[in-house]
Amino acid sequence: MRAGRDEENRGGPRWELLKLKNPAMSESDRQTEGEESDRVDEVGRRLIVREEQLFSQDSTSEDNSRLQKDFEDLTLQIWTTVQNTFTSSSSSGQLDQLRNAVACIQQQEVQDRRWTDRPEDRLPVWRPLKCISAHNTLLHNLVESRLTEAAEDESGGTEGFSSPLKREVCHMGRRVRDDLLTVARTVTDCYPPEMDVLNVYAGLYHQSFSARLTELAASGPEISDCSYLLLWVNHFYPHTVLKHEDLDGKMRVERSSSLLLEDDLTRLEEQYLTHQEDKVKLWLSRALQKEEESWLSGANPELIDSYCYSPLAADVIQMTDRVLTESGHVIREQSRGERITAHLESFLSSYKTSVEQFVKMNQMNLRSVIKAHLVCEQQFRDYVTDPTGNLTEQQRQRCLDTLTALRDCGYRYFTCPIHLELKVCYRHLWTSVWMDGSLPVVDSLLNSLIGQLTDLKDLREACRQDVVLQYVMRMMKTKMKGREQQVGGAQRMKEDAQKINDFFTEGGCSESLWFSEVLCSIAEVLRLQDPGSVQLELVSLARAFPDLSDVHVSALLSLKTGLSAADTRSIRRSVKENRLLDVSTSHSPPFFSRVKVNWISTKINQMRL
Repeated sequence: MRAGRDEENRGGPRWELLKLKNPAMSESDRQTEGEESDRVDEVGRRLIVREEQLFSQDSTSEDNSRLQKDFEDLTLQIWTTVQNTFTSSSSSGQLDQLRNAVACIQQQEVQDRRWTDRPEDRLPVWRPLKCISAHNTLLHNLVESRLTEAAEDESGGTEGFSSPLKREVCHMGRRVRDDLLTVARTVTDCYPPEMDVLNVYAGLYHQSFSARLTELAASGPEISDCSYLLLWVNHFYPHTVLKHEDLDGKMRVERSSSLLLEDDLTRLEEQYLTHQEDKVKLWLSRALQKEEESWLSGANPELIDSYCYSPLAADVIQMTDRVLTESGHVIREQSRGERITAHLESFLSSYKTSVEQFVKMNQMNLRSVIKAHLVCEQQFRDYVTDPTGNLTEQQRQRCLDTLTALRDCGYRYFTCPIHLELKVCYRHLWTSVWMDGSLPVVDSLLNSLIGQLTDLKDLREACRQDVVLQYVMRMMKTKMKGREQQVGGAQRMKEDAQKINDFFTEGGCSESLWFSEVLCSIAEVLRLQDPGSVQLELVSLARAFPDLSDVHVSALLSLKTGLSAADTRSIRRSVKENRLLDVSTSHSPPFFSRVKVNWISTKINQMRL
């Protein structure tokens, strides 16, 4: 029986020679009539019975050959079913055939093990069949052929891609995703858990896709193709494919297992980042150059919502965000995006320098240009301080320092004349002529500022704070007054507050009404004489304006001659304990933080508070 056995056949029928044939069941003698329409697992079961019978008795060479041929037909039918896994996979009939084929594979594996201890001369020439090993080899060939077919696909769906590489990668990536989803949703039900078919497929697709992408990466792709390769390697594959809700957590393919080797990936990322840096740097330079040319041409910025407006900030922010968003998908380490935001930092520094130089030129359109760029400064500031932004803390602080210098440059241009008027007028505060109303200090100031502030009505609110700011600073730096003067001064402050409030309202600055609230609260602190009432008023002021510091409280209390040192300490402690814990809940804009009263520290020490 063993005579003539070829050792090459010991591995069973040659499955690799049967890959693409159109199978038909053997026409050799059948045990049962109509066997070719039977389920493949039933056919396999009958062949095992025949095998057992044949080798339990003497048999002829012809019997062996016939049974070997039937086993080859069986394995060919199994392969054909596996080959059709992704063909009409939603068909219940196809899935039933696959399920039966897998059952047959398991039967043959069991039968292989039963022959393990048989004598060599009683072992069938086709045993062991090694069906599972052969099945996995077939899956490897199937995956290879399907990805090759996808790469060569010229059908629609990728018309928007500008290069053959992008079309190829897209087709292969979609094939990987779609086939793995098919396996997860339907094919796994045809296999027993121990065969772990989803992970078998996932490993094979990862290996084949990786091999082709490695070849493409080594071909020296131009920057657009490089970007698309990285997009698939670092974003689409790990996040869109492996993290798909039907696949996530079901596969052993590690998300950290890249489709490209580290050296290839690092090289492509460096190529991409260098290009992005050059592009951003050039774009920002051109944007600033275009803006400077507009200034020098004498053109005035457009008006939007009654404000002078330049599109520079919005354009720069939009472009920077677009590049950072793309880079966030293309490169692995988001910290490397600092190389992009570093150019924004450099741009802001150049921008500030350009504005400072333009101010010195004193051109006809200077006022409107500066107004527009104070709006730009605020837009940049909002972007830089956004907690969800991409800047490092060090970059953010450097950008804020630059923006503060830019803002101060603009404010100085507008407020220098105002400061001169403030300095002249406010030196009369707390004088007897101010107290008795014979010298209307605020009236004189506002009359002289009508022209200047009217021209500034299209500026943001911060530029109009200086009138009240300087008033308050002068109030808090005065010498201590007696009770009668404090009450009289408080009344005068309220009258001044109303005048300032009316001035801004008539000038169309209704959002500045909170200024009068500040002045009236300070006036109440001056008017009240009972320590408990003063304490309540200061607590209320601190809760309304959380940037009222302990130094500011001490400065206000220093105006109160009727308070003892113990009263002052108690009031300061109460304000500290009862101010808002969460500053973000306050709706008042910052004000007191701009009132510099460092001189009060010396006064506090002198008073031994």
